[in-house]
Amino acid sequence: MIKKQISDFKKQALQYASTFDVCCYLDSNSYKDKYGKHDCLIAFGVEKELTAPVGNAFSRLKTFVKENPTWMFGLITYDLKNEVEALEQSYLDDLNFPDLYFFIPKYLISIKANEIEIIKGNREIIDDIEKTVLFDDESAQIINIQSKFTKAAYLETLERIKQHIKRGDIYEMNFCQEFFAENAQINPLNVYNKLSTISPSPFSGFLKIKDKFILSATPERFLAKKGNKLTSQPIKGTAKRSTNEAEDLSIKNSLKNSEKEQAENVMIVDLVRNDLTKSAVKGTVKVDELFGIYTFPQVHQMISSISCELSPDVHFIDAIRNTFPMGSMTGAPKLRAMQLIDKYERSKRGAYSGSFGYISPDGDFDFNVVIRSILYNSSTKYLSFQVGGAITYQSDAELEYEECLLKASAMMSVLKN
Repeated sequence: MIKKQISDFKKQALQYASTFDVCCYLDSNSYKDKYGKHDCLIAFGVEKELTAPVGNAFSRLKTFVKENPTWMFGLITYDLKNEVEALEQSYLDDLNFPDLYFFIPKYLISIKANEIEIIKGNREIIDDIEKTVLFDDESAQIINIQSKFTKAAYLETLERIKQHIKRGDIYEMNFCQEFFAENAQINPLNVYNKLSTISPSPFSGFLKIKDKFILSATPERFLAKKGNKLTSQPIKGTAKRSTNEAEDLSIKNSLKNSEKEQAENVMIVDLVRNDLTKSAVKGTVKVDELFGIYTFPQVHQMISSISCELSPDVHFIDAIRNTFPMGSMTGAPKLRAMQLIDKYERSKRGAYSGSFGYISPDGDFDFNVVIRSILYNSSTKYLSFQVGGAITYQSDAELEYEECLLKASAMMSVLKN
């Protein structure tokens, strides 16, 4: 198939898959990725599923994987931090995503290098997809976006966090704020398609769990396993794009050479190296790329890549647990940063800054970081997206606030009536 036909097929396949109660669509949007195994995966229908609350979720997932050595897709929410460490959080939750959810699909399609492969299902499923008539739902969206923080409250809270840094409690903390809408009416598929058009990203995804949706344009990989190699690619460092080519290049170079952004990035690189050490063959943890600059439609990002060889004594589910939650969304030291996140943020993160992805029959996996994502519960009509950034002692509160708005811009634009 030529690229245009593949593009149309992907849209048809997602529209068809979204008619099922559960589906997971993962799309690299043609970004080059030496760590990935598939350009696009489309899983739908439920053969078997696991829903597990905080407490023993990771151990139940390990059992589920051992009993079912096959393809599965799922979500790990940020709240599983309370299982990894002795933490608690009591914010109200109007999204109500399960703490951990995995399903074995009835149907699974892979696209790689413009070749379509039916991994589960029969040829008829392709015929059904190709008969799907694409539609744009032009019905009016009803959305009134609010924030849990006023700008003044955000700036004040950020200064309080910096006092913790000054005292030596932490070196860096990822501080987030929620934008939300109550009684929101949207078509999740339509919103995702618009978001993907405005902000195509390498770990984009559409996840539907009954009445709950994640519409994601995330650029970040949490953790991947390919053979016996684990790879994590934290993002720390953001700069806006410019429509002027010369100015855009100057912004990109400024990000690359920024001592502040490098300091933020290397703190998280060290944290990820430490996390990977828990699962690695001794001496195999290494930084494959430090301070790589990658360009996306709205922003330039500083991304580093850290890898290790997975110890044969460590189950790959334990390797996920050993690195969760991801360093880029917590801070350093990790435990104290998470305690302060619970103290100063005003929303339950839930699926936000969690992860969704796949596990294959051979134990390989790939999971993203749920950022730049719209979360929606179609039953409660609650819509939410959160944005944040790394706070260090050098952080300027006004600039951090502007960075939050920059990261929210693509989501804001697709939600405008």
